[in-house]
Amino acid sequence: MSELVSIITPSFNTGKFISETIESVLKQSYKNWEMLIVDDCSTDDSLEIISSFSDERIRLIVNETNRGAALSRNFAIKEAKGKWIAFLDSDDLWHQTKLEKQVNFMKKNNYHFSYTNYIEIDETTRPTGKTVTGPQIVTERSLNNFCYQGCLTVMYDREFIGLIQIKNLPKNNDYALWLMVIKKTDCHLLPETLASYRKRRGSISNHSYIKLIEHHYYLWKYGEEKNSFSAIIFTMRNLIFGIMKKMNYVRKIAE
Repeated sequence: MSELVSIITPSFNTGKFISETIESVLKQSYKNWEMLIVDDCSTDDSLEIISSFSDERIRLIVNETNRGAALSRNFAIKEAKGKWIAFLDSDDLWHQTKLEKQVNFMKKNNYHFSYTNYIEIDETTRPTGKTVTGPQIVTERSLNNFCYQGCLTVMYDREFIGLIQIKNLPKNNDYALWLMVIKKTDCHLLPETLASYRKRRGSISNHSYIKLIEHHYYLWKYGEEKNSFSAIIFTMRNLIFGIMKKMNYVRKIAE
């Protein structure tokens, strides 16, 4: 019998996209999953849309107050019942064989932490012409340099890793998760494009470099509890290796 995969999906005002996200999970060739959607006090029609899906594998959790993505993910991870923990934000998509291929990849190779390639799409689900990959193996040292894993592609073995909970970081909270997991095991790339990341206006990826520097510094200073000097050094490394990632791992593809 296949092992249960728990899908962690925080949601806040993504009524425009979440139906398509849920549909991409329902279409998975791997059927033994649960999807934990944590609605963080949405003020649009997100709750109504999520509630319209009657599949018992979809578990809706509603925060009483707005807690942010980090604490919403923490709660969903605590509530998860699966051996495998996977992540899918409420505006991103999975390709149909994503779970099946990734679970088989990890079981075959006895891996406990993995990620895949993904493509970028815009707000209308149109491909932007970019595919993103990363190193074949991400070690703790290389992850300190930069976050190579796209959140929507990551899966880890909860039975091996144990319960992971992060601090309440406003940004980079997925990076904070991987920094905890990587202390237990390396992360391995399944070199297939199995997900679609939605690049939205106003997202962190579109922020100014000053904002990006602030977010990375906050991660190292408060998330990883580094002293100020070390936090600055790690932030500089992130910026340098971020440029290198764009040069080496972001590829233009034909639309």
